[in-house]
Amino acid sequence: MHILLTGGTGMIGQQLCKLWLSQGHRLTVLSRQPDTVAARCGAAVRAIGQLQALDDEPLDAVVNLAGAPIADRPWTGQRRKLLWASRVALTEQLLTWLGHRRQRPAVLLSGSAVGWYGDGGQRELTEEHGPVSEDFASQLCIAWEETAERASELGIRVVLLRTGLVLSAEGGMLARMALPFKLGLGGRLGTGRQWMPWIHIDDQIALIDFLLNRESASGPYNACAPHPVRNREFVKRLGKALHRPALIPLPESLLRFGLGEMSGLLLGGQRALPARLLEAGFSFRYNDVQTALDNVFSRP
Repeated sequence: MHILLTGGTGMIGQQLCKLWLSQGHRLTVLSRQPDTVAARCGAAVRAIGQLQALDDEPLDAVVNLAGAPIADRPWTGQRRKLLWASRVALTEQLLTWLGHRRQRPAVLLSGSAVGWYGDGGQRELTEEHGPVSEDFASQLCIAWEETAERASELGIRVVLLRTGLVLSAEGGMLARMALPFKLGLGGRLGTGRQWMPWIHIDDQIALIDFLLNRESASGPYNACAPHPVRNREFVKRLGKALHRPALIPLPESLLRFGLGEMSGLLLGGQRALPARLLEAGFSFRYNDVQTALDNVFSRP
């Protein structure tokens, strides 16, 4: 299978490259820095800087995971434009390019996040639910998904991946959360009652491969473990995995003052459940957050 991957140099993309290379697939990674792809993704991965480099080549699947990190810095006007361009505008370019191809891939798997729902409060959220509240993160995910869904008009199967907090020590939000704990300064965020949907990196990679190869899979899937936990429980388990206390809370007022609207990512949450993945027969390896965190931080 020839797979085109955007976001291939990211935390998830690099793991996907390892898996698919081991399965004998042919991989092409679209990157703004093609020279870095071989070192990050493997020497066998082809790097391109423009989609037009593949105009005349057969393509079986597109996996669209590109996007600037959403929680790296406050959402200034300039940062919002970058987040929008790296997700929605890039996906629009991808759709335009696919529309002009004579041969089109069978499937487009496109990234999204559980933030699509907005702050869900205490209610359980499956893929049958619509957005609960709309903030910038929700609007971004909604536009990202709506753009990707247009590929179905081209006869392409579309899968939308609403990902929760990915548990990996190699990067992402967990690595940033772990730093204050390692310094003995960790604790709950705000009240700690907000729900945190999470998923172990191994399960994230496995479910992407599962959905890519399952011809009946289409539409949105909550990519998170079956048992979300509240923030106060998560930080307790994180502290245990790192052998550090979790006693120093960050007040809501301080988070809102320092991060502005972006604080909603930490103070709000989604009690998201992977109903459609379970119905499709996907089996999670990590269902317990403590077991997942212990595994992540015990890896060499």
